[in-house]
Amino acid sequence: MPLPSNEKLIQLGNDLIKQFDTMFGLHPGFRPVHAKGILLTGTFTPSREAVSLTRAPHIGRESTPVTVRFSNSTGIPMIPDNDRNADPRGMAIRFHLAERVHTDIIGHSTDGFPTRTGQEFLEFLRAAAASDPSKAAPSPSPVEVFFGTHPAALAFVQTPKPSPSSFAREAYFGVTAFRFLNKDGATRHGRYRITPAAGIEHLDEAAAKGKDANYLFDELTARIAGGPVRFDIQVQIAGEGDVVDDATIHWPADRPSIHFGTVVLTAKAPDDELHKRIIFDPIPRVDGIEPSDDPLLELRAAIYLLSGRRRRQGQEPQRRQSTTR
Repeated sequence: MPLPSNEKLIQLGNDLIKQFDTMFGLHPGFRPVHAKGILLTGTFTPSREAVSLTRAPHIGRESTPVTVRFSNSTGIPMIPDNDRNADPRGMAIRFHLAERVHTDIIGHSTDGFPTRTGQEFLEFLRAAAASDPSKAAPSPSPVEVFFGTHPAALAFVQTPKPSPSSFAREAYFGVTAFRFLNKDGATRHGRYRITPAAGIEHLDEAAAKGKDANYLFDELTARIAGGPVRFDIQVQIAGEGDVVDDATIHWPADRPSIHFGTVVLTAKAPDDELHKRIIFDPIPRVDGIEPSDDPLLELRAAIYLLSGRRRRQGQEPQRRQSTTR
């Protein structure tokens, strides 16, 4: 008997978390992916033009408190910042609208996603895990077979992912599109684009190899102690006929953008229970910003919730400073 859609979603989410555990090891108290991270606090100030895009509450206010998490890829809590597997980097923004009321933006430093659906992503991870390049194996390998039928995954893997000189000098991209509604009820689809006010700066391979294993976290800690860190949030607007439910498809670069607002970060987050236990949500769940029909959205939200609940139940391992949740 087929499983109901919600049960299928939870089962797929658990299967993906199990695959992450197989690949990166089980680390109680940490996220199964993007395990190594750092939290900063600050404020969001909306732009004047954002009201034409959405009636979301944080657009109608002078400012909104935010908590922002920067992170490395993989589920390895102490992965060196200059490890090639630490890319793409992550940036998650929580807008604190009221007590226990919030909305989030989650971005990655590589634009797009390797697969359209969660089931395809699980197949991709399993194929990658079964294709150890250090061992002699028949060709084509499982992941090469997968790439042969999923060109978007191959394009994503082949996209250059240079190490940034700082979390504060990297660009971040929303994975999926959202449906924005303004006060007049007009709707447009858009994707978040987050750019650093300090400018984008990447390291070449030799320079990255010469860095300390925690250079990004140490640099950001020193930077925030010396002054605010700023990011601009833009929303790239889909054109007529653009695909809005497939994260593997890029919209043309000439699509217009609307300035959503500016995030100014001023301090490291206090090491309290709220920040230790925070679970970001890929779905906005706020009036004026709705999920698109992208199949990744519900699955990503389920994985974040499942892994967050597990993390809260886990024993807190010893860690370097407070930079790994």
